[in-house]
Amino acid sequence: MPTRRKVNSVRVVLLVVVSILVIAGLGGAFVFKSGLSSTGSGDKEVVFTIENGDTLNDVVQNLEKEHLISNMSVAKLYAKISHNSNFVAGTFELNDGMSVKKILTDLQDSTKLKKDTTVLKIPEGKWAKEIAAEISNVYDGKYSTDEILNQWNDISYIKKLAKDYSFLNVDDLNNSNYKVKLEGYLFPDTYYLEENASIDDITRVMLDRFEVMYKQNKEAFKKSKLSVHQIVTLSSVVQFEAGSKKDMAKVAGVFYNRLNQDMKLESSVTVCYALYDDFNDPKDCETNPDVDSPYNTYINEGLPVGPILNPGDEAIQAVLNPDRKGGYLFFAADIYNKVDGKVHYSKTYEEHQQICEKLGLNL
Repeated sequence: MPTRRKVNSVRVVLLVVVSILVIAGLGGAFVFKSGLSSTGSGDKEVVFTIENGDTLNDVVQNLEKEHLISNMSVAKLYAKISHNSNFVAGTFELNDGMSVKKILTDLQDSTKLKKDTTVLKIPEGKWAKEIAAEISNVYDGKYSTDEILNQWNDISYIKKLAKDYSFLNVDDLNNSNYKVKLEGYLFPDTYYLEENASIDDITRVMLDRFEVMYKQNKEAFKKSKLSVHQIVTLSSVVQFEAGSKKDMAKVAGVFYNRLNQDMKLESSVTVCYALYDDFNDPKDCETNPDVDSPYNTYINEGLPVGPILNPGDEAIQAVLNPDRKGGYLFFAADIYNKVDGKVHYSKTYEEHQQICEKLGLNL
C-alpha cells in the first residue's frame, strides 16, 4: 500500500507535467496565431509575382523574403490545412498589413491580378507562328507576328539565350532548314505578363517554364539515348499524332520501335509541317507524302530535321517514358470516328492495311 508521501509526490509530478503541456499548448497556439498576423501596418506595398511552376514552398519563401509573412512554417501549415495552395501565376499587389489568410486567398484569385497584366494562353501543339500571332493579338499589334518570328530566328539572339538556358544547343538550332529556330521550346501554358513586356521578356517567360519541366525530368533526359533536341523533336511528332493523352506513350513506343529497326517514321503530321504555308487541310498531309522537305519522314530516315510544333508536358513525358510493349510498328487513328474513335496498333503492314480499310483511311 503506497504511503501518503508517495501519493503526494505522484500528484506533484502529474501537476507539473500537465502544467508544462498546457503552457506548451498555449505557447504553440500563440506562435501559430502570431504567425498568421500581418507583419506591418499596410504602409509597405509589394509587387509580388508567382512564376509558372512555382510550388507552395517557393511562394512562401518569396513571401518571407518580402517580409509579408513572419513565419514560413506556420504559413505553409495553414495553406495545407485550409486548402489555400492553388495559386494563380502572375503579378499581384500586396502590402504588409495583410494577414496570411488574406494573402493566400488573394494569390488564388485571378481577379486580384494587377490590372495591367496581359494574359497569354498557349495550348499544347501550337506552331511557333501561331504563338507569335497570339502574342501580337494580346498586345494589340504592339509587336507584329513577323517581328516576333524574326527574333526567334535570329541566331545571335539564340546564342544569348543559350548562355542562360542549358537545354538550348546553338549547334542544333543553327540550321537554315528550320521554319522557326525556337520551335519546340515555347512551352504551352497560361502566362500572366507585364503590359510593357518586351519580346525578349515574353520569350524568356516561356523558356523559364520549359526549364521548370526540364529540371523536373533532368535524370530522364540524361538517361535517354536521344539528345534534348531530339527528344523535343520526337515529342512534337507524338503531340501531333496522338489522339489523346492516354495514347501518347504507346505512339512514342511505336516510333522508337521503328527507329530501332531502321524503318522510316512515315508520320503524316511531319508532312503537315513540311507543307507549312501551303497547309490548309489535314487531308493535305495524307495526299502529299512526296513533298520535298527535310521535315518529311516519308522520304527521310530518322527524325524530322527539327520540332514540328511546341509539345506539352504529357508528350515529352511519353517520349521520356515510352510504352514499347507489344512491339508495335504501326498505328492508325480513327479520325473519322466511323468505328470507335480509338488508335489501333499492329505489328505487321498486313494488319495495318486491314485496319486502315476498316476505318476508311487511305494508305
